[in-house]
Amino acid sequence: MKITTQAIAGTLESSDAQVMLLPNADGLKVDLDSSVFDQYGQHIIELAEKLAKTLAIDAGTIKIIDKGALDCTIKARIETAYYRSIGKKVDLPWEVL
Repeated sequence: MKITTQAIAGTLESSDAQVMLLPNADGLKVDLDSSVFDQYGQHIIELAEKLAKTLAIDAGTIKIIDKGALDCTIKARIETAYYRSIGKKVDLPWEVL
């Protein structure tokens, strides 16, 4: 699925992450700005790419501004931004997530 509508989730507070999904015709790109990039940057990028595959996102930019968020928080922010971008508000597939 191609991201065609920009969406955002999360905050810039400590221990949180702000995730923006943006249209990008050149495939999937993960752009990470993290306060813990040296320690966990590659792990966060891999987490985002794996989740994008699960959500069937094959074209778009996932921009993450991380302030030390846990994996579950980053995952939830990406999922929220994704469902906002496609306009889905009801009947979310919780069993898959």
